[in-house]
Amino acid sequence: MARWLPRSANLTRFCQKLSRVKTLEEDMMETSFNRCLSTIDLTLLGIGGMVGSGLYVLTGTVAKEIAGPAVIVSFIIAGFASLLAALCYAEFGARVPKTGSAYMFTYVSVGEIWAFLIGWNVLLEYMIGGAAVARAWSGYLDSIFNHKIKNFTETHVGAWQVPFLARYPDFLAAAILLVATTFISFGAKVSSWLNHVFSAISMGVILFILIMGFILAQPKNWSAQEGGFTPYGLSGIMAGTATCFYAFVGFDVIAASSEEARNPQRAVPRAIAFSLGLATGAYILVSVVLTLMVPWHTLDPDSALADAFYRRGYAWAGFLVAAGSICAMNTVLLSNLFSLPRIVYAMAEDGLFFQVFSRVHPRTQVPVVGIVVFGLLMALLALVFDLEALVQFLSIGTLLAYTFVAASIIVLRFQQQKVDPRVPAAGGRPSPETREGPPASELKEYESFSDKLQLVDRDKSKEHREPGQLKAAFEPYLEFLSDFYPGEVVTVAVVTLMVSAICLCSILVFGNTHLHLPTWSYSLLLVLFSLVFLLSLILIWAHEQQRSTQTFQIPLVPLSPALSIILNIYLMLKLSYMTWLRFAIWLLLGLLVYFGYGIWHSKENLREPQPQSLSARYVVFPSSSLEERVQAVQPSSQPSASPPDADNCKR
Repeated sequence: MARWLPRSANLTRFCQKLSRVKTLEEDMMETSFNRCLSTIDLTLLGIGGMVGSGLYVLTGTVAKEIAGPAVIVSFIIAGFASLLAALCYAEFGARVPKTGSAYMFTYVSVGEIWAFLIGWNVLLEYMIGGAAVARAWSGYLDSIFNHKIKNFTETHVGAWQVPFLARYPDFLAAAILLVATTFISFGAKVSSWLNHVFSAISMGVILFILIMGFILAQPKNWSAQEGGFTPYGLSGIMAGTATCFYAFVGFDVIAASSEEARNPQRAVPRAIAFSLGLATGAYILVSVVLTLMVPWHTLDPDSALADAFYRRGYAWAGFLVAAGSICAMNTVLLSNLFSLPRIVYAMAEDGLFFQVFSRVHPRTQVPVVGIVVFGLLMALLALVFDLEALVQFLSIGTLLAYTFVAASIIVLRFQQQKVDPRVPAAGGRPSPETREGPPASELKEYESFSDKLQLVDRDKSKEHREPGQLKAAFEPYLEFLSDFYPGEVVTVAVVTLMVSAICLCSILVFGNTHLHLPTWSYSLLLVLFSLVFLLSLILIWAHEQQRSTQTFQIPLVPLSPALSIILNIYLMLKLSYMTWLRFAIWLLLGLLVYFGYGIWHSKENLREPQPQSLSARYVVFPSSSLEERVQAVQPSSQPSASPPDADNCKR
């Protein structure tokens, strides 16, 4: 039996490696990047990331093939779900002004392996986003020239008939990505200036679309003769919502750029709110205009808006829309190529990804290696893959990132802040945490027993409860939970909440269709999992949260993040099984990278405390009685005899 003990110890250490969290430095404003972006810069980056191919391509695709005119409702639901996620990103971006976005947020609160998988999926999200936009850009430019580029390529290069691949290699899409990669390499200021120019043109074109569209609107296109407003029913609306999430991916670029913002505590939340509000309004109004101009079932999915103006006899307007849409898609390309290398940089800087990607150019202050490598990968994807397959793949990665960021908000709000005690605060003055001593969850060492007694008396006199501890009002009813360390019960409750949300959404999505459950079992399972979800929510709420800080905080925690979690999971389950299959393959590749490289090179290994050569010391365990928290600790090289002071205390 004893021979199994080392294996158990190794397994314990291995699990600890997987769940370790990133320790934040005291001065989080220090960076190797150039902090040069204002609130307007970040807002326009967010608008540029959201208002592009989603407006000019997805609107027509979802309206014709998935939801009909009810694409308006799909965008409203997707906008609401994105708002819940955006508020979580805003709080994290203000509190942790470091590049990395969802990867960084998960790393500081949930654990290393989950952070790596989120970062791995975010990489794919940005690569697919850039490739999909480049193909849409190419399609719109080709439509201006009456598809001459497509015909020339198919004639002289050839066409493919392979599933998930494009009919022909799109050299134009690959070329525009290479050009955008070159501009991004010049630095954040150049990228921001280009984004301003293209965003101004894009917003002017959108305003023109809305004015002309309402002039040409025909309400009969929503009538029963044309299929009605909801030809695909509620199921089509929800399926369209899952696809429409692609339109709102862009606000993530604001969080990814927080390390280059001048004042991230104020700029990040404001930029996210402004950009998401403007983008959601634009999507809803353009969807109304598009489905009122022409019947939804006659839309051209590749260039819906330009084609609608052509068919109404306004060829010049269609040409203007096509040209304006190209400018809008340029902003999306810039946003994707701007964010992706910074996510890779954050992972490489933490040791979880290959170290070469953590190099920052000394003059331009950008991760130029990541920009070049992933720009080339984007160009390869755009060259051979089909747009629709890429968009479906993109949605699942986005929804998964939103889910983990929402869960991270709950975990972080109910735990004490972890900072690196070895790094002094800005200006050389100790932070409040340093002045008050180490967090209650850590061991406190004192040289004499009299010091120990004074500390215990001072702790008893305190009425303030730390984050993660049970509220005083609930102690008489949940006294057994007081024995756990602060935050432990909340973490278990968050896991239970997510599992119950998965089960609940699975019953809602597959209960009547794939599982063919009888009515009584369907209702029973819905009630059961709903109760577990609500009880987990109440249990989290029964614990103390962190005090209000000077940075933005999402309201109604844990309710708001919990709603985001359950809505994101529901939308993920609405995606096709082929999307899940490709997603699983990508996850397996990520696990190979993590266990082959990341887990062994993680910088958190260097932060493990070193043993001290003390002959004897007293260790204070928080939230315990005097007899429990006074212990004698001997070094491993000495006999484990109890010192006299400790024996006297126990007696």
